Amino acid sequence: MASYVIIPKVLSINEIENKGFTLSPSLFKRVEFKNQNVRKVKDLLDRELKPKDKGFEVGSKSYIYNSKYFFIRTKSLQPTSFLPNYDKESIVPILPQSFKNYNLKEGDILISKDSNIGEAVILDKDLSNYMPSGGIYRLPISKWKYYLLAFMKNDFFKSQLNFLASRGATIKHAKTLFLDCLIPFPNQINADEIIKYVELLTKSIIDKEKEIRRKHKLILEKIEKELLENQKPNKFEYKLPHIGEIESKTRIDAGIYSENFRYIDFIVKNYIHGFYFIDKEKIFGGNTPKKRIISNKDNLKYKWLTPTQISDYGHIINLETISMPTKNNLNKSAMLLINRTSKGGRGEYVGISLFYDFNIFGEGHHNQGIYRVVDYPIQQLQFMTAFMNTELMRQYCANLSVGSKMKEIKIYQFLTIPFPNFPESKQKEVAELYYNFVDYPTDLNLNNFLEEDAKWNEKAGILQLDLSAKKLKKRLNEIIHQIVMNEKVKIDFEVIK
Repeated sequence: MASYVIIPKVLSINEIENKGFTLSPSLFKRVEFKNQNVRKVKDLLDRELKPKDKGFEVGSKSYIYNSKYFFIRTKSLQPTSFLPNYDKESIVPILPQSFKNYNLKEGDILISKDSNIGEAVILDKDLSNYMPSGGIYRLPISKWKYYLLAFMKNDFFKSQLNFLASRGATIKHAKTLFLDCLIPFPNQINADEIIKYVELLTKSIIDKEKEIRRKHKLILEKIEKELLENQKPNKFEYKLPHIGEIESKTRIDAGIYSENFRYIDFIVKNYIHGFYFIDKEKIFGGNTPKKRIISNKDNLKYKWLTPTQISDYGHIINLETISMPTKNNLNKSAMLLINRTSKGGRGEYVGISLFYDFNIFGEGHHNQGIYRVVDYPIQQLQFMTAFMNTELMRQYCANLSVGSKMKEIKIYQFLTIPFPNFPESKQKEVAELYYNFVDYPTDLNLNNFLEEDAKWNEKAGILQLDLSAKKLKKRLNEIIHQIVMNEKVKIDFEVIK
């Protein structure tokens, strides 16, 4: 992504005087852009912000373990997604008496003024039983909504806001300074078409992120349906562990003896077509090279994978590359399993998996926070990955994990996880929701793009949807840069295929 922050090489005496004759370079940094056809964010809103547009801070005393009312923290708004995160660190159950009804609707734009300042998302569904924190505003906007959102997700907007907020001030002092950020508009004759192009790309990204979440949920539904409808006659009966069992497992922590863990273990092992374990000869650990160069661009020899780069939905969040003098460890397609992470408090993020497609990503390397499973048929690896990312296995792995500060599943524990032996047709049905390559449509234009794109989305797998969304985000940032720098914009749909 382009950087718009510069340090001028020449200063006027007035500029120096205005800074109290202090010559610190950081004081003279500024955001550079050439397009002067700009409007402030506040001028794009339907009306002025009101107190009702700001969320409310309920305080940690209102947090509880289970509730039908939820509190949206600023952590839910992340730069890697146009939609809010709904994980347990971002959404907190709260006391019913602490809840304030904001009547949040699908299409509402939320922006953070605290913590991750200036981060914005759009709601993918109605959230009548959710309320935003005091660090979040809901923006009243209808016209140019998606055009504004595209800019708010770009570094140009965030760079401005960082300068508007006083250096060294705590985030809470940022208040509503985002309203004064400038949003450039195109100067070309076909300006309206360019605005529409930006909005279409933005909507397509949102649609793909929605579809990823829909397919992720559908995978769980299909797996649960197949398991529960094809059980052997045995009935689940929960029993407390006996001393011999505890001695054999050499563990006295409660997770693996809980009713929930034992129930999940039972329905997989009681499946009519049987189950299997990972072959101990096919699972390997990773490492972090002592000498290395890491880049957030695709410019070094190997792809570089760590647990923080694998999403809850089983795709790569930010693709990094690495150069190193030692041998790499990813030279074929594999299922990558997160074996340790500090994310979450109960181990629900350990065991999240990614199918590493060697044909797409090529040679790579993963660190010691990941195990790789190889030498299974490709479709089986894809199915196993999809299975590991279901809510069933999140609960299972949370109970299986060990550790206090950092939850972990050791290699011998992964070897105890049962995988259901689905018939090939059922395995294929699940695997294709996660991984399914489909040719992208051709002959796209401003009028048919979203319709044709939606047809493709319905067939594509989660991994393909993510890769397509990444292409769209790259193109969107290119277009925004051209608008910001007053360069010619070409409406082109071929580059996103």
